[in-house]
Amino acid sequence: MSISLIDDHLQFGYHQNTKSKIDFHSHEKAEIYYFHGGKCNYLIGDEIHILSPGDLILMHGLTLHRPKIFEEDDYIRTTIHFDTSYFSQLLEPMGLERVLLPFTKIKSLRIHFEGKQKEELESYFRRIHQLKDNGDLLSVQRSQLLFIDLLAFIYPFCQNSLAKKRTHHSDKEKHVQRVITYIENHYHEEISLEFLEEQLHLSRFYLSKIFKEVTGVTIFTFLYQKRVNQAKIELMLYPNRTVTEVSFAMGFKHASHLSKVFKQLTGMTPEQYRKEVVY
Repeated sequence: MSISLIDDHLQFGYHQNTKSKIDFHSHEKAEIYYFHGGKCNYLIGDEIHILSPGDLILMHGLTLHRPKIFEEDDYIRTTIHFDTSYFSQLLEPMGLERVLLPFTKIKSLRIHFEGKQKEELESYFRRIHQLKDNGDLLSVQRSQLLFIDLLAFIYPFCQNSLAKKRTHHSDKEKHVQRVITYIENHYHEEISLEFLEEQLHLSRFYLSKIFKEVTGVTIFTFLYQKRVNQAKIELMLYPNRTVTEVSFAMGFKHASHLSKVFKQLTGMTPEQYRKEVVY
């Protein structure tokens, strides 16, 4: 099935199984992505989602993302791209603007559906697909109403994740967020507690204490997890790049250090991961 434009505000692709190389990309429209079956690893920012049938991904679209598909396997998915500002205007008189929060407050969210809930979710996709083939104005309007009902159906599954994305009110949490933001942007550079102390103008002892208190892990555990996540992406996307090259790109001085940390966090070496996930 190909992607169809229901109108300027809603783009719908039902049960697609086409394959083409898709690089990292972003777009202004929000996206609903549903995985029906086959094999796919979906990359969003520094996160890798190893998909299973029934997985639903919600994202605002501006974060770089791309699927990693496999030539020998099916890649069956349904995608919806939509204009949040347009649907916000429709939802406001109903008092339902909150159903758009998963697309505006969270970078991305994966939800797994099973049983009757999975059947109900897939029935929305089928009905929207059937309506869009009619091509008349009334069918377009009914598609929009059905899509709004779909958003309302999905929203309760997102509430726990939305609750976790609260504003960082305390100074302690703000300082920890500054450390996280710095690491997100500079993970590939040499980072030490002394360097963070200088950059953030806070005692390294205080930073270490509050980071562990707020996140449950040490600063360097977080840093290494970030580097390993990025290394996974490099290993997946660039099969010809050596582990040594990946190691240096991630900020490790020695390939053996990456291999050690990689195995501690994933249970396998970079070479084993590449063989298992990529090939």
